[in-house]
Amino acid sequence: MDRFMKRAVELAANNVKEGGQPFGAVLVKDDEIIAEGVNELHLKYDVSGHAELLAIRKAQEQLQTVNLDGYTMYASGEPCPMCLTAIYFSGIKKIYYCASIEDAKEVGLGASNFIYKDLSLPREQRSIDIIHMPLESGTANPLSEWAKR
Repeated sequence: MDRFMKRAVELAANNVKEGGQPFGAVLVKDDEIIAEGVNELHLKYDVSGHAELLAIRKAQEQLQTVNLDGYTMYASGEPCPMCLTAIYFSGIKKIYYCASIEDAKEVGLGASNFIYKDLSLPREQRSIDIIHMPLESGTANPLSEWAKR
């Protein structure tokens, strides 16, 4: 195991000792750790407080950019759908992970399997109602305003 994955796993193990979930993440560029994160759900009661997201947020704020193309994520666990989406949006192209989603499910942390399956269904078949409400005529359209910029 390389030093970046060792660090991600170390962060995860320490987080468990502190009452958190077993997830740590390290964001790397040019063989240097740029940012780290651990799941902070137990500290901030924020479902988006996942290790990968926190590492991404720290790096983007520190670097004043949303583009993390060329960076690599090392995660103690396979990223959940939310984290994976943020990784896509940030431009990260490579992820190394240790524990799989199936491993997480075995210890009671298995929501990702359900979410991945649910997202693959057509909107009308998903477990959450997703209802389209088109803009009414005469209402300002934020997308049109954006396009004008």
